[in-house]
Amino acid sequence: MSHTAPEFHDRMLSLGLARVSEAAALASARLIGRGDEKAADQAAVNAMRDQLNKLEIRGTVVIGEGERDEAPMLYIGEEVGTGDGPAVDIALDPLEGTTLTAKDMPNALTVIAMGPRGSMLHAPDVYMDKLAIGPGYKPGVVTMAMSPAERVSALAAARGCSTEDITVCVLERPRHDEMIAELRSTGAAIRLITDGDVAGVMHCADPHVTGIDMYMGSGGAPEGVLAAAALKCMGGQMWGRLTFRNDDERARAKKAGITNLDRVYTRDDMVTGDVIFAATGVTDGSLLPGIKREVTHLTAETILMRSKTGSVRRMQYRNPV
Repeated sequence: MSHTAPEFHDRMLSLGLARVSEAAALASARLIGRGDEKAADQAAVNAMRDQLNKLEIRGTVVIGEGERDEAPMLYIGEEVGTGDGPAVDIALDPLEGTTLTAKDMPNALTVIAMGPRGSMLHAPDVYMDKLAIGPGYKPGVVTMAMSPAERVSALAAARGCSTEDITVCVLERPRHDEMIAELRSTGAAIRLITDGDVAGVMHCADPHVTGIDMYMGSGGAPEGVLAAAALKCMGGQMWGRLTFRNDDERARAKKAGITNLDRVYTRDDMVTGDVIFAATGVTDGSLLPGIKREVTHLTAETILMRSKTGSVRRMQYRNPV
């Protein structure tokens, strides 16, 4: 008598994933503006883990809070769920923008993605050089081989506009100073963000709302996989190349099973199967409003997406205090 493995029913699991994201956002809400990044992150982690363990899945965290010895909960390799149901990969950032939350600055989110087992790149905790644009362009309009200025020119030509009409989102870090200077030489506008490059990449998918056409620069590789999952649902192109500062980081990549350290990953290399993705606003941002506190209720807004159908659902959750 043969037993077939339970199928990944993304439609059935999607609402459960939204609950996971909402729980983390609501838990961190009381720490907005309190100046304690670690406490805000821990509150989100605890709530996310509790909700994940209620889902009927055999889940493995492939993008998480760090290696087991660095993170007591939601570490890479941790098993979550009831142990019944389909085997799934989970990528998560319980609080993307811990600093943003602690300082009550815009664009802090809780973020989680889920796909069938083996569908997500097990990215080590190193930097990734990233490039992303929104939907509607032919493949390869911009490439990792191009200079920043060439990318702006190529995207402007594809859009039929001036380079001055292009806006690029960049993480504000000293390592990006030369790139920013080169981008400015084209006349392009730059939206600098202090943290939260999953949200930064997601902005490209909806340029009419966010005003952002392209994302580029280096940030965490785990966040790159989460961003790729979002773009797989929303539409858009993305590329990433791991960058290494020392031999320890190269060893981390090899431990994660990566043999070609120079490989350029496309969006569909990073996320090979159909995924579901949920994000909930913690502080107000250009993608989602933050948690609203009333006398008797907390209100959260979540974006829930499925790559199989391309559906994007926005949900408001009103919860008694």
